[in-house]
This record gives sequence, structure tokens and C-alpha cells, in this order.
Amino acid sequence: MVRPLQRNVRTGFTLIELLVVIAIIAVLIGLLVPAVQKVREAANRMSCTNNLKQFGLAAHSYCDVNGGLPPVMMTVGGSGWDRPTGTTTYGPNWVVMILPYIEQTALYNTTNVPQSITNFQTGVNDQNWRGVRSTSIKSLLCPSDPFNQVQYSGSSGSFARGNYAANQGPGGTSWDGGTTGTRTIGGVAASGRGPMWITTKAPHRCMTIAGMSDGSSNTIMIGEIRAGTVATDPRGVWSLGHAGSSSVVAYAQGDCVLINNRNSGSDDIDGGRDDTALGMGCWASCPSSQAIYRSVHTGGVNVGMGDGSVRFLRDSTTQDTLWLLGAANDGISVPDTN
Repeated sequence: MVRPLQRNVRTGFTLIELLVVIAIIAVLIGLLVPAVQKVREAANRMSCTNNLKQFGLAAHSYCDVNGGLPPVMMTVGGSGWDRPTGTTTYGPNWVVMILPYIEQTALYNTTNVPQSITNFQTGVNDQNWRGVRSTSIKSLLCPSDPFNQVQYSGSSGSFARGNYAANQGPGGTSWDGGTTGTRTIGGVAASGRGPMWITTKAPHRCMTIAGMSDGSSNTIMIGEIRAGTVATDPRGVWSLGHAGSSSVVAYAQGDCVLINNRNSGSDDIDGGRDDTALGMGCWASCPSSQAIYRSVHTGGVNVGMGDGSVRFLRDSTTQDTLWLLGAANDGISVPDTN
């Protein structure tokens, strides 16, 4: 009987085939990673948008109950209020005051915050409100910011971070709704007052929604900021009302002109770090008196408008447009930013 010829059966890959497969997998991974990163950033930006909507609703609720938006910061005046490194005369800020409206009533009530607020309204410097300072609140954090998990090491303890800031306006710091700087736009001196400010006396409330005469949909109420890149930088601290900590002011002017400015000395922040490599320029020896909107989102920042809507402002937003959006009653129409 003649046996059929047997062929050798190959059970593995040649080296060349294996290298080709590895190369194909590497290419696929190279294509997949950026896509995953884009999806993650889109989700983070959406989360940030939802946070701002929540704060907008909370600010409206506070305004309805109290007859005006919450103050950027309460103070009994004197010296030291404009330096977060101090421990003297500054009091609760806008976030502390809206805690009951963002599902943080328990935190608000367990640290003597209500009594502290009442005392400040009568000119008494009551620092018991600081009991909330180290509590991290998820809705106050942008998930894209890599530095907001490291607490700020202040002179009176550690303070939790936050990524959202009240708009004092581009014109400069305003006490009790007083006058601020102007900018000439289209031949008109445009007021730079924002919808919220620092208060030194009762009734400690700011502009109403109807008071935004430029239109609440054309006025920024709350916007994004970034946390300091080191523990000693007080930018992005939710319970401090200072510029850069939980408020923006005096932007679209000087050396703090555009969103996400990267130049040295851009913000004027007491104790901040001039970190231009990470886009956080700062003049650290100044009182906290100038800060602009910042985020880690690609190409711009989220801002909450006075009507509760949220816009994404691109880094390319012009100086004039940013001024007009930040000012609540400049009387000049705002260009389309979409």
C-alpha cells in the first residue's frame, strides 16, 4: 500500500509576521489614545458646564431670598483684607454664602457659618466661618485641573481648592458697588463694573439679576479659574473671596489681557507663583488685585452667564469683547462670541 505524502503543518508565526502584527497594534493604539483623551476631555468639559449651571441656579436662588447676589467677600475693612496670606479682616465669600443652595446645608450649619455671617453684617470680625475651609466639595472642582487636589497652605491652616470664580468686573476692585475703571470702546467710556463685589457694610448684597442692564445673557456672573501649581499659591481656593482665589477682577487690561494669559506677572496675587511654563503667570508681591479666567480645557474657558446659561469663551476672545462680557452695565452691545 502506498502511503500519501505528509506535509509539514506550520503552527506558528514567522518573525516577520509577528513584527507586522505588533506594528499594526502599535498604530491602532496610537490612533486610539488621542481619541480616548478627546472623549475624556469632552466629558470633563461637560461636567464643568453642569457645575457652572448649578452655581448659576444657586446664585439666582440666593438673590431671590436676599434681594441681591452674594458678595464676592465680606470684610470689616481696615488692612489685610486683600491678602489671603493674612488672618485679619476678611470674611466669608460668595461660595460660603451659597452653601445651602448647592446641597451643602449640613456643612453650612455645623461650623457656625450663619452666626459668623450675621456678625460680619454688624461689623464684627468673626472668623468662625473658616471651619469650612478644608472641606473639598466635588462640584467646585473642574475634573481637568491636575492641581486642585493639593490644598492651599494658608497662614491659618489648609484650604480646599475650587475652580470657579465670581466676576467682579474688568474695571477693578469695587467696594459696596462703588465706581470702577472704564475702557474706551467705539468712542464710548465703558464701565467695568461686574455684577458682584466686595462688601464692607450691611446689607452685604450685590447686583440683582434685573440690575444687569446690558442683559443677564450678556454678562458673565461666574467663570473658571485654575488652582495654584504649588501648595503656597492661593489661586483656586473656594472659601477665599480674593482675586484669583474665587473671584476675577481687573482683567482685559494691563498685563492681564486675554483668557489664559501665559505671560510673566499676568495675575497680581499675594503669595502666588510666577509659573509661566504652566500658563500661570503671577506678580506675587502685590496684594491680590488682578486675575483672569483660566482653565485646562483646550482652547478656552467655560463661563456662567447671568441668566444661568453657560458659554465657552475661546482664548482668541478679544480684549474689548472680554471687557464687555465682564461688565454688567457698560451700555454697549456685545459682539457674537459663538
